[in-house]
Amino acid sequence: MDTIHALRDRFAEPVRIEELASIAQLSVSAFHRQFKALTSMTPLRYQKQLRLLEARRLMVSGAANVEAAAFKVGYESPSQFSREYSRMFGSPPLRDVAALRRLAA
Repeated sequence: MDTIHALRDRFAEPVRIEELASIAQLSVSAFHRQFKALTSMTPLRYQKQLRLLEARRLMVSGAANVEAAAFKVGYESPSQFSREYSRMFGSPPLRDVAALRRLAA
């Protein structure tokens, strides 16, 4: 699906559902249905997952601290980023990254 590629290429940018539906050549409602059937999540949830996974990768690799990773993947608020990160991965960014690094060592 071309829209998945568009989201992957531009996950850090604000997304407009109308634009994605246009890329898919579908109405907004048909696009939502098809996207959810294909990915089991809404386009915005998919984008959030891409952002958080990339931020996690950046932090684990040492390429960015929490605040820099948040901004780099498109968050405007580090506190919002931390809340969403904790929801997705089960612990705050610093604790999660430390645990991942211990596992890799």
